[in-house]
Amino acid sequence: MTRVWEWNRPVTVREVLEDLQKERSIAYTTVMTVLDNLHQKGWVRREAEGRAYRYEAVSTRAAYSAALMNEAWSASDNPAAALVAFFGMMSPEQRYALRDAVRMVQGDEPAEPAPAPPPGGRAEREPPVPPEQAEEGEADAGEVPAAGSGDPGR
Repeated sequence: MTRVWEWNRPVTVREVLEDLQKERSIAYTTVMTVLDNLHQKGWVRREAEGRAYRYEAVSTRAAYSAALMNEAWSASDNPAAALVAFFGMMSPEQRYALRDAVRMVQGDEPAEPAPAPPPGGRAEREPPVPPEQAEEGEADAGEVPAAGSGDPGR
């Protein structure tokens, strides 16, 4: 899938094979089987071109990653604690990117991207949501807990 996502266009088994062979020895039938399996699972669509197929990703790598995160989060018996633990594992840069993503989803996307936090430093905290904008009992969705903060038992 990595090759299909990277190239962002329909690809043939031969193209993927030739690219993979730059790194390691691999058989044509192995690549063909993997692409066929991906097609059967619904990850790629294919269109006949002569005697071969061209394969194209059904969704983006970002959508795939989001689905994996959602699946893992949904499987937790304590989703809030899982999120706190996940945020605690994030670097300051990742938490900053998360804040930007939350702003975009909420519809209050900044006119221009916010500057990146200083390397190795902590990003400034986002101001809390004013009480009149927050629903009762709702945490500020734009705030991401720092590592070790929050009550994982909640």
